[in-house]
Order: sequence, then C-alpha cells, then structure tokens
Amino acid sequence: MSKTTGNIKPLFDYVLVKPLEGETKTPSGIVLPDSAKEKPQVGEIMAVGPGKSCCGESCCSDDDKCECEEMIVKVGQKVLYKKWGGNEVKVGNEEWLLIEQKDIMAIVQ
Repeated sequence: MSKTTGNIKPLFDYVLVKPLEGETKTPSGIVLPDSAKEKPQVGEIMAVGPGKSCCGESCCSDDDKCECEEMIVKVGQKVLYKKWGGNEVKVGNEEWLLIEQKDIMAIVQ
C-alpha cells in the first residue's frame, strides 16, 4: 500500500475509499450546514484487495472451472460509487469506506 491507510488492508474484492468532500456552498453563495450536505459519492482509492476468487486462492488461472474476478480499479484513482454503498471505517480522524468493487460505478478522469 503506497498511501497511508492505517492498519487496514482490504481483502477479496474490497476497496478502501477516502470520500471527497461535497459542495459546502450553493451556486448563489449560501453556506450549507453539515445536516444539509449530500453524502459524497466520489472518492479516492487508497487501497485495493487482491480480487475475488471462487477457490480461495488469489489467482487460480490454472483451473478451468475457477472464475476469478480481477480488480479493475487501482490506488490513486477517483471513483463514483453507489450512494449508500460500503461500510464506514475510521482511519486516523477520518471516516473512509470499505466498498465492494461491484458498488463502484465509474472511474472519474
């Protein structure tokens, strides 16, 4: 893991995401209180698990019956994820998310 992720290392097809802050002001300049802010749906990937495997191995390409799911996303990418996806975890003083790769809808470029 190249970025500081505390002691959290995702397993299987889980991804550790640091949510990016949403808008704090409306276009007209009104400051939004925390209670009125939308839950963020965009974040930066901080750590990636090894991928999902049906046989328990991280890579089982030798077995024709095994269907592994490789990780598409990489550390450092910004992603759009489902609004209520993931589990909140505390890293330092921040709330990050552990999200399954299937709950990531797009890579933001």
